[in-house]
Amino acid sequence: MISLSDFDFQKIKEKIIAKSKELKIDKIGFTTAEPFNESEKILLDYRNKGYSSGFEEKDIKKRIYPQLSLPEAQSIIAIAMAYPAKEPSLEQKDVSGRGEFCRASWGMDYHRVLKEKLSAIDQFIKELVPGTENLIMVDTGALSDRAVAARAGLGWIGKNGSLITPEFGSFVYLGELLTTLPLPADKPLERECGNCSSCFKVCPLGAILPEGKIIDCRKCLAFQTLNKGQLTNTVKEKIGENKYIYGCDLCQLVCPHNNKVTNNWHDEFKSDYELIKPDLKGFLKLSNREFKEKYGQMAGSWRGKKVLERNAIFILGKHRDEEAIPLLKEILFSDPRPDIRSAAAWSIGNFQRDDTERILKEALKNEKDAEVKKEINNQILKAAKFS
Repeated sequence: MISLSDFDFQKIKEKIIAKSKELKIDKIGFTTAEPFNESEKILLDYRNKGYSSGFEEKDIKKRIYPQLSLPEAQSIIAIAMAYPAKEPSLEQKDVSGRGEFCRASWGMDYHRVLKEKLSAIDQFIKELVPGTENLIMVDTGALSDRAVAARAGLGWIGKNGSLITPEFGSFVYLGELLTTLPLPADKPLERECGNCSSCFKVCPLGAILPEGKIIDCRKCLAFQTLNKGQLTNTVKEKIGENKYIYGCDLCQLVCPHNNKVTNNWHDEFKSDYELIKPDLKGFLKLSNREFKEKYGQMAGSWRGKKVLERNAIFILGKHRDEEAIPLLKEILFSDPRPDIRSAAAWSIGNFQRDDTERILKEALKNEKDAEVKKEINNQILKAAKFS
């Protein structure tokens, strides 16, 4: 019977690091599976103050205690893979009438890529030490990827809540593997953001709180691009203004630690300009099948086509793309989905054309949904002020 005392775990760790390089993982770090006690107060405050996004694990204990996910866990292996910080070097294209997927959605869905890398490490460990139990987590696991990565020495958590690495800035995907092996732990990096406040100033909805590292997720533009609920006019304006149909990169783009990074070496994360900055009118005409075929491999497709369409409609209205008027009218008059018709009403109301009020009143005649009628009436009142 094999005993853990038969193994030199420093050498096992070195072999795992060597394997990670073979797998083209950019950074790897190790920490214990001790509780993340420092996170408990923060997580409780988030919940009590309504800062949580709702996508996180609901059981706070599971987010703090790794053994609730893997009972015999002794260590956690954290990995990071860099993703592109710069747009593809293509000839200059006209960006009018286009929206944007945030950089974390460029190329192949990172959940799939990192899980494949961690699965390879999982199998490698089990070959080194038969009987080992491991558990893979990427984004949707109970633990906080950023908290694990920070404690494992991959980087530090910046004021905008992102993990910042010295080599690749904050443009990194994170994942971890819990293991029953007692691997030597790495030391956390002692780095901070200093007096920099660039991310506070650029955040469209003020989600980054002045004390730093505390994010009101409900005010984050990235969250709002995924929010299926009723949006305020301010949120609609900001989605339209910043042109993100999925996610947001603004706080990362102004971060000094990202100034010189490109991170454009993983083929899995390279993407086509037409995918990452789609023509919105063409995007709105896609069938569900066409959407899945074209965008299904991207992380940004997970929320479904409808929410992304809604955001595209806000962008066309905010930027008053005159060529989009016929399409927006068609959506307002005949789309079967009330929330999409409502978005079209809001969008048309932004144009302030001579015929805006007439278009909206015509749509109102046959509209049956109460929420859509309310939006149309709001836009009619707004249009009347400019007529």
